[in-house]
Amino acid sequence: MTDNDEGVRESGDGELAPGELERIAERLARVAGVVGVCLGGSRARGAHGPGSDYDLGLYYRPGELDTGALRETAAELCGRPVEVSEPGDWGPWVDGGAWLDIGPARVDWLYRDVRRVRHYAAEARHGRYVSGQQAGHPYGVPSYAYLGELALARVLADPDGELAALRGEVAQFPAELARTVETDAGWEVPFALANARKGAKRGDAGYVAGCLFRAVGLLAHALHARAGQWLVNEKGAIAEAGRLPCAPPEFELRAQRLFAFGGTDPESLAAVLDAADGLAAEVLADRAPAEGVPADRVPVDGVPAVRGANGGGRDGH
Repeated sequence: MTDNDEGVRESGDGELAPGELERIAERLARVAGVVGVCLGGSRARGAHGPGSDYDLGLYYRPGELDTGALRETAAELCGRPVEVSEPGDWGPWVDGGAWLDIGPARVDWLYRDVRRVRHYAAEARHGRYVSGQQAGHPYGVPSYAYLGELALARVLADPDGELAALRGEVAQFPAELARTVETDAGWEVPFALANARKGAKRGDAGYVAGCLFRAVGLLAHALHARAGQWLVNEKGAIAEAGRLPCAPPEFELRAQRLFAFGGTDPESLAAVLDAADGLAAEVLADRAPAEGVPADRVPVDGVPAVRGANGGGRDGH
C-alpha cells in the first residue's frame, strides 16, 4: 500500500470521523473473498500530514473476491456510484482497487492477493525476488515490497487471524534476502554508472539521469537491506536511507545533489558521475559478502550470469 499508488486526485482534504476507519474496515472484511484489511502508507507509519489519503489494503483470496459487493459498499459510503476495479485492472503489481471520497477524506482501496504475498514471503526467505514495471513507480516494484507493506501496516480487520499470522512471518527482513539485495547492488550500481559515462560523453543528460536514478535507488535498497529495514516506495527513499545508521555521512544531501546538474555538457555530467562513483563506493564498501549466493546471481565481469534475473512482467503468481 504505497502512498497514492495510482496518481493524484484533487478532491478531499480532511479526516474521517473518529471510529469511521475501523467501521469501514469491518464492513470490507465481511465481503466474500476478503481475508482482512490493513491501513498502510504514511498514516500507518505516523508520517502523514493534514489531508493525507487513507490507504486501505484489501487482502483477498484470488477468484473469490466479490467486487459487486465492494461496489455496493463504496456507493453507500460515498453517497454515489464509485468505480471499483476488478483484480488486475491496475496492472500486475498494484493490482486494483478504488478511489473513494468519503466526506472530506480520501480513502483508497488497494487489492492485495494474499496467495501472492505468501508466495513472495517464501521466496524472500530463500533470498529470491523479482521486479516489475508499474505506472507511477519509476524504479519498478520489487516483490518484497508486498512484504514490507504488510510488515509496516496496521491491521484493522482480520476475522480469522490470517493477516496477523502472515504479518508475523514478514516482520523481520530475511537475512538471505538482504544478502541478495546487497549483491545485486554491488554489480548493478557500477554497471549503471559505467553506462552513464557513455551518455555523458555525448551530453545525453536524460540518459545519465536515468542511470543515476537507478543507481541511487539500488543504493537506497541496499542500505535498507543492510539495516534490516523494509523499503516499499521510491517516494522519500533517499531521505529514509540517509537516516539509517549504516548510511555514509550526508547520504541524503549528496544523493539529491546528483540530480541538480550544473550543466548538460560532457564535463558537467562527468563531474556528477565522479560524485556518484564516490558515494557508491562508500555504500558498497560495507556490503555483505556474496558467499552462498546462487550461481545464477554471481556476477561475471560485472554482469550477472543470468541477465534479467530480476526482470519484470507477470510472473504467474
